[in-house]
Amino acid sequence: MSDNNPFGGSFGSSGGQYATTVQYGGTEPAAAKAAPGDVTLAPPADVIKDTTTAAFAADVIQESRRQPVLVDFWAPWCGPCKQLTPQLEKAVKAAGGKVKLVKMNIDDHPSIAGQLGIQSIPAVIAFKDGQPVDGFMGAIPESQIAQFIDKVGGKGNGAPAVAEALAAAAEARDAGDMQTAADIYDAILAQAPETIEAIAGLGDLLFEAGDTEGAEALLATAPEAKKDVPLLAALRAKMALAAQAASLGNPAEFEKRLADNPKDHQARFDLAMIQNARGERTAAAESLLAIIKADRAWNDDGAKTQLLQFFEAWGMTDEATLAARRKLSSLLFS
Repeated sequence: MSDNNPFGGSFGSSGGQYATTVQYGGTEPAAAKAAPGDVTLAPPADVIKDTTTAAFAADVIQESRRQPVLVDFWAPWCGPCKQLTPQLEKAVKAAGGKVKLVKMNIDDHPSIAGQLGIQSIPAVIAFKDGQPVDGFMGAIPESQIAQFIDKVGGKGNGAPAVAEALAAAAEARDAGDMQTAADIYDAILAQAPETIEAIAGLGDLLFEAGDTEGAEALLATAPEAKKDVPLLAALRAKMALAAQAASLGNPAEFEKRLADNPKDHQARFDLAMIQNARGERTAAAESLLAIIKADRAWNDDGAKTQLLQFFEAWGMTDEATLAARRKLSSLLFS
């Protein structure tokens, strides 16, 4: 993404601060300045890290008061540890933020394991609210690891949290708080990078803020199989229309031409493109509908073709789309 990202930081990054009513991904509240009643939301942090004796209190005890933390006690010489750790890391990542994993090398840091009475490794201890609450020893199958994480962190695949965060982003945008909306989309993409709604939402915000390069880069991250879904297709169409309109010039020129000659359909068509780029959707639709009413054959029915492209860019449920579609149907079928 461009360094000129108007929302400060790149998509999927861990930069920036959030001020919203939703906490997503079990993240730690940040020291961001928030309005009264708001809950600050820190950027998503890595769910796996190594710790030391000195850092154990912060990494495990304090963190477990926010979400469950699994501590993997291991050593470089331990064969079963080498078998368990990759499976454990995979399961924690797949859990979508339900738990964090902290790894402690007992050769380098033996005191914590001794205090907990751990006599054999690998050993995994789950902490909640600052206290050890469950655990297991030895290398166990992946299915049992997943069951243990569900037991400690709660069942579910993170979908409700994503849905809640998407709703919060939409609410923030509706309220005119584009920064918060962008931050929430960014948080979602950091933990669930293939979330189409977040790609489309953040991409649209970037484009509206003038960061076309950033929007294009974000669109390129969509999974290949989902690149043409309606939400992304609509954003691409919107960007293409704006690029086309940007090359047309001053709308006053076309308004003067129409005043001199109301049958100058090309001037009306070009004016519609500019009106759309300026967000004047109803006016843009009316301009094209006027051409369709006057001369369906003009430019191989080009006004209707362009109007349908507007509908795609605006979305099928947009008020301007619905109103113009009714008028188009009336013209075509009356």
